[in-house]
Amino acid sequence: MWAVYAATCQITSFLAARGDMAEEKEHTASSFEDQPPAYDSPEPHVEDGAVLNGKTEEDEPGTNDQAVKISPDLLRMLKAAESRRASEGQDRDNTETSGTDEQVTEALKTDMQIQFSDQKKEFNKLPTKTARRSLSRSISQSSTDSFSSVGSESSEDVSSPKDRIQKNSKGLSDFCIKNIKQADFGRREIEIALQEMPALMVLRKRAGDEKPLAGAKVVGCTHITAQTAVLIETLCVLGAQCRWAACNIFSTQNAVAAALAEGGVSVFAWRGESEDDFWWCIDQCVGAKNWQPNMILDDGGDLTHWIYKKYPSVFKRIKGIVEESVTGVHRLYQLSKAGKLCVPAINVNDSVTKQKFDNLYCCKESLLDGLKRTTDIMFGGKQVVVCGYGEVGKGCCTAVKALGAIVYVTEVDPICALQACMDGFRVIKLSDVIRNVDMVITCTGNKNVVRREHLDRTKNGCIICNMGHSNSEIDLVSLQTAELRWERVRPHVDHVVWPDGRRIVLLAKGRLLNLSCSTVPSCVLSITATTQALALIELHNAPQGRYKQDVYLLPKKMDEYVAGLHLATFDGHLTELTDDQAKYLGISKQGPFKPTYYRY
Repeated sequence: MWAVYAATCQITSFLAARGDMAEEKEHTASSFEDQPPAYDSPEPHVEDGAVLNGKTEEDEPGTNDQAVKISPDLLRMLKAAESRRASEGQDRDNTETSGTDEQVTEALKTDMQIQFSDQKKEFNKLPTKTARRSLSRSISQSSTDSFSSVGSESSEDVSSPKDRIQKNSKGLSDFCIKNIKQADFGRREIEIALQEMPALMVLRKRAGDEKPLAGAKVVGCTHITAQTAVLIETLCVLGAQCRWAACNIFSTQNAVAAALAEGGVSVFAWRGESEDDFWWCIDQCVGAKNWQPNMILDDGGDLTHWIYKKYPSVFKRIKGIVEESVTGVHRLYQLSKAGKLCVPAINVNDSVTKQKFDNLYCCKESLLDGLKRTTDIMFGGKQVVVCGYGEVGKGCCTAVKALGAIVYVTEVDPICALQACMDGFRVIKLSDVIRNVDMVITCTGNKNVVRREHLDRTKNGCIICNMGHSNSEIDLVSLQTAELRWERVRPHVDHVVWPDGRRIVLLAKGRLLNLSCSTVPSCVLSITATTQALALIELHNAPQGRYKQDVYLLPKKMDEYVAGLHLATFDGHLTELTDDQAKYLGISKQGPFKPTYYRY
């Protein structure tokens, strides 16, 4: 596999050198300093000499996305691993396995087959009831604790973990979570997730001995769920040291955070953090004594924003940044345009595997899950307006339309608007339909999409929710007034009541609905997580000078490689081009099969 991967990377490097894989992208023109973080952050203290003088730009950024050129050191490492395995007599063309080993997939449709453990776990040590519950994520302890309609909370739930010191079984206390005693259950949650994350298991098996991330000190800020825990532990297996905070105050699974802390990962996160707690946790990850990060894995840009403003000297010594969200990538391009991005960064968000699978297919399923758990709504005949028809908006529209809802779309982009029309949706202005709709779903990545002027005109009981990363899409500040009354109905469900008795149903206080109020499919997150891991490996092993202080895209070949690793989950089998067909198309039989400019 790794020999094929190395050859793949060499092809990618050659194409990138010719400039075939570079792709120009235009981005919003405001400066990084003027762009607020996803959550309103306190202004951090800035070290002397680090005054930020960026000005708001009116022009479109001219930064070009550049395809990654895989470093020679990484190629040599992968070839060495492949040679060692070949010398051990492994037959990759037709190997009979025993026990729990099974064939995974043909990576990029070569004759080489990858073997890996199916990671099946026995839970016979658990009490009968607990074992039965753990086999279903929909009725798991973390699900019932996090998403129960019962509004009561124990005294432990409302107390801050910052008020007490906890230690794991090895005596380590460099973490801050809700309850370390939940570690055993969190471990079972992680074991369930890893069974549907095959590509990360392949990385562990094939590159674990090489430790490609040895020496990497990765500070991360993502959703802390069972699926993300598989990624974090994979990075540790590959040699990295990790410190982690949550990018969303409602999405952390406390039991999973406990399992990570028990395993030695410094985690600072718990479900239901305050805004101050959110920034405190990030600062604990970055400002630790005797530990300084050299890699950043971010989701939303808050971690990068914090290091850039409060720890500029640390920021300058970072080897690379991997960012997976629209909001975070937007900030990186702002920095790059202003000439203030002093480290290379990889834009994972615009990888095909992220855009299509995480944004489109994941949101299509998880939106309905979050809405059903919180509101018990029946969609048939309901009128729904979806703000934004990007990949997330497309998934949301498809989901609610399939259940019989009448769907409207708001858009600023004429291309996306025309797509919505062709898909059978009516494109309107929010102000023209707000009086009649039963639900408003935002997924634009913008700010103040739903304003007080809209909320004042909604029908009684209208549901307002957000599927974008940032909580700024709904103007919640305008609702914090004396004449409006807030009522907590159940976890993540608030009624905002007007003086005349009319009310709206606000979900997760405007934060990301699916990860705040439900869970997301492990298989989809496996695709994004594998891309993130490969991006970190590349940035860490790239020789000095390979990357400039700019934002890069992963090559198309890497997207195809990640997708190929997941085909076995669906028993998918690729068709192989003949020599004549490949020559006719002017491409290699091993790919890439589409040009960089191709839009899936």
